[in-house]
Amino acid sequence: MSYLGNAPARSFISFERQVFSIVNSQTAYALSHSVTNENDIRLVVNNVVQEPGSGKAYTATGTALTLSAALTNGTDEMYCVFLGRATATSAPGAGSIGTAQLADLNVTSGKIANDAVTLAKMASGTDGNIISYDASGNPVAVATGNDGQVLTSTGAGSPPVFEAVAANAGTLDFQSDRSGNLTVSAATATEIVFNAEAIDTGSKYNVSTGRYTPAVAGNYFVTTSCTFDPADSQSTAQRCYLKIRKNGVDTEYGQVARAGEGNNSDFALTTSAIITLDADDYISVWVYSVGINVVLLSDQASFNGFRLS
Repeated sequence: MSYLGNAPARSFISFERQVFSIVNSQTAYALSHSVTNENDIRLVVNNVVQEPGSGKAYTATGTALTLSAALTNGTDEMYCVFLGRATATSAPGAGSIGTAQLADLNVTSGKIANDAVTLAKMASGTDGNIISYDASGNPVAVATGNDGQVLTSTGAGSPPVFEAVAANAGTLDFQSDRSGNLTVSAATATEIVFNAEAIDTGSKYNVSTGRYTPAVAGNYFVTTSCTFDPADSQSTAQRCYLKIRKNGVDTEYGQVARAGEGNNSDFALTTSAIITLDADDYISVWVYSVGINVVLLSDQASFNGFRLS
């Protein structure tokens, strides 16, 4: 609507003030806000506005307020108004705050209600990307993978990545057995050469050495099963070990033991292991008989491996 003169006020303005506790015989007081000089405040004593300036009622600089005369506690009252610290007392009208009134980078997370940010309010990204977090906790985009790839963790501190599924993962990589019996001498660690093969993907199993070299780093499941015939009479219980070794080193991979029962019965040993291999590592099967000679029966011996990942 039309009006004459100044536009009507849309809000009320007040000035911040400070009430002082009077101390007898004291002329120096501390201000709660720093000022340039006494003209930045209005000092009121006993509801009477005081005159500022040197040789007048008071002076002020910084946070120091100095009176020309001391007041009396219980009798006098004093407060000041900070003329440079005006505050609007009425809230802005609904919908009246625009982007121009908001300072950059000043909307904090505390001002956003839980579950208030919808997908439609998020910045656009690349089709297929996934949001992850880096070592500093900052969001990062995981690049889109290709068809058939799987999301793989790269450990703490870095985002996951899409990688191709390992070739032949989860399938039988080699299957070997033995032609001809093998006599194993007592107290002698003997490497078993499975000198025949039914499956050998990529020609990675060596029938001459009985060793499997994967050519591709990864995790592998290997298993072996062997049946032995005691070559010597067993008057007492004996022990025989069947082991899977990595690079010929005697470890805890796939170890199984059998205690003989003091008779000449055949006995079977089966063991398996999941082993992490580099491309040039190799695995093989060893047997160790503690007290007697044993014979590995060729028609009951096998050594197989699967690539897992």
